[in-house]
Amino acid sequence: MPQPPRKPGEPREPGKPREPRKKIWVAAIAATTALAGALTALLLLPGNGDTSPHPVSADEAQRLALARFRAYEASPAEVTVRLPAAETGDGTITVRAVVDHHAHRAVGAYEIVDDTRTVQGLLAWDQEGIAVARPPAAAPGAEPGRTTTRTPAPDIVTTAAQAVRRAGTLKREEWTRRPYSTAPLDRALRLVVSVAADRPDDAALLARSGPLWLRDERLDGHGYGVFSGPRPTPSVSASPADDSTLTYWIDADGNLRRVTARMSPGHYATVDFVATRVRTVVPGAPWTKG
Repeated sequence: MPQPPRKPGEPREPGKPREPRKKIWVAAIAATTALAGALTALLLLPGNGDTSPHPVSADEAQRLALARFRAYEASPAEVTVRLPAAETGDGTITVRAVVDHHAHRAVGAYEIVDDTRTVQGLLAWDQEGIAVARPPAAAPGAEPGRTTTRTPAPDIVTTAAQAVRRAGTLKREEWTRRPYSTAPLDRALRLVVSVAADRPDDAALLARSGPLWLRDERLDGHGYGVFSGPRPTPSVSASPADDSTLTYWIDADGNLRRVTARMSPGHYATVDFVATRVRTVVPGAPWTKG
């Protein structure tokens, strides 16, 4: 017959075994350890807190796919290009311009500074090549070909808006046009007018082309994800090694803030974009007649 339950404090019947409490505790600890391990593995998946470079997740690919379209929507926009003036790293070239991705044109001012000189002027460029404004006539008594002092002349521009206004006063014949070369500056300027697109990229195709999430970074108090661009020959299993020549800074909404391009080992061109559209309009010269 079944025995009635033992009352609290009632002595155990002789010969009845104790409950296997030790086995129960061991099983509970094992289950807890397994759950903790599963949560840790989940957190280390790409896009879930992993701080090491990794192939982009679906969300990161979507963010990267929006960047070129966001740049298109934001134009006309101010852009600043910086790169070394020479392979040795001596001196810098800075271009401050306004780019219109709808017209695929940009106009700005350039400044080349090294240990001995400062050269400034206006330039414009599109998808076909570059136009440089002819320098003003030398002052009476000036030595031909001699570089002036570092002090800018009164009509030398220092901002993108000033460059656009000054360029708007020049006639077509006051520009000298030429096709692109392989020089680092030409490659950087060409990148400026080709970085945007009038529609988002296909995120799935983009993810398969080998881009990587590299790190998070803050610029001017705002957070950005830093991504390497698609690789020329992506492998089946992506490697954390960054063999793309392009790196992008993109915020959580897909807005493009910065692009760097590797010109040669250890030498980079940096292209910075403003976050909002500007009212300044790219003038027609040197492309229009008159």
